[in-house]
Amino acid sequence: MNVDAAVAAMAAIAGLCTGVFAMLAFRWSERDQATPTRSSLHTDAVLPPGVDTVLSVLRSSAVVLDEADAVVKASSAAYALGLVRGGKLAVEPMMQMARDTRRDGEIRQVELDLPRRGTGRGEALAVSARVAPLGSRLVLLLVEDLTEARRIEAVRRDFVANVSHELKTPVGALSLLSEAVMDASDDPEAVTRFAGRMQNEATRLTNLVQELIDLSRVQNDDPLEDAEPVPVEELVAEAIDRCRQQAGAKQITMASGGIADLSVWGNRGQLAAALGNLVENAVNYSPARTRVGIAGRRISAPGGDLIEIAVTDQGIGISEKDRDRIFERFYRVDPARSRATGGTGLGLAIVKHVAASHGGEVTVWSAEGQGSTFTLRLPEAGAVRDRERPDDLSAEGLDDEDRPYETFNDPLPAHPAPEVLP
Repeated sequence: MNVDAAVAAMAAIAGLCTGVFAMLAFRWSERDQATPTRSSLHTDAVLPPGVDTVLSVLRSSAVVLDEADAVVKASSAAYALGLVRGGKLAVEPMMQMARDTRRDGEIRQVELDLPRRGTGRGEALAVSARVAPLGSRLVLLLVEDLTEARRIEAVRRDFVANVSHELKTPVGALSLLSEAVMDASDDPEAVTRFAGRMQNEATRLTNLVQELIDLSRVQNDDPLEDAEPVPVEELVAEAIDRCRQQAGAKQITMASGGIADLSVWGNRGQLAAALGNLVENAVNYSPARTRVGIAGRRISAPGGDLIEIAVTDQGIGISEKDRDRIFERFYRVDPARSRATGGTGLGLAIVKHVAASHGGEVTVWSAEGQGSTFTLRLPEAGAVRDRERPDDLSAEGLDDEDRPYETFNDPLPAHPAPEVLP
């Protein structure tokens, strides 16, 4: 009897303990479910309806942060710029802006220079960052890449500064020379000498203004609107005639070969100006009693046949460091020599723009003391082409380290020689 009572008592105590433990476990479960965790914060921090779609079509890099500064949404551009790493915003100034905006709800904007990822050259990435609240718990960060815009603005500033300097030089010279003429009014020889120098400066100023007009025209006009088949032989004859006087004064022989039955497609005026600039440079930078050759040939290309026109001189040549910049506006390898020859520093820039706008290119081979060869490649007239016009008109990739092709019959020192024009 006593044994049965003890067993019953123990069973009752065990049941009571089980019930207590079950009740405590239930209460603990309810409390855990009611307590927000880090994962639940990310689950609840969903974007408002439609925001995800809007962010996906924005050109700006977009990042959405939650109240714990974790990234809820980031565009692929944000990752490409290095703004987001490991699920966190990696730019501390932008993170601080987001925290300040979350605190007071004010929209903030700032421009920053960020280190460019993957380069060891210390180049900066210019960005504009704008932070705004997105609902009650999220913050939206929009980042715009301003690097290219700043580069273009710098190019424009440099261009205006260079133009101002180049115009100031002949204008100042004309002013001084006119005063000298007035002071030497009783000396006919001095007046004649000063008047001749004034004519030289006026010619230089006229050439500069004309080349500025030509450069503006080739940049703004679409050469294919007035495109037509242009015989290469006519372009070469016009270029030679343009430089005949300068070449005769220096006893430079101009010769051509391989240009018969070749035609290019484009604007006749622009093509003539481009080839004329190349031939004129060759004459101006060649020593006396040398030869300037112009050669042409047809080459095969994936998009259709191209016509190559090469202008070869026996001049002073171009150093490797200068070769990278000779197609820049107003850049001169030898400023003193350029001023003596009346060069403006715009001729090769015009050639580069004409070639690019016609779907072609211009390259250079040169060695100091051995002369230079500039090669103009243009689409052949009548060829079936479906080729995009290049948008990047920078000077990058214009250097061709390969020696120019051999197209002339009689060899010249360091260069092939063309057949002499009749």
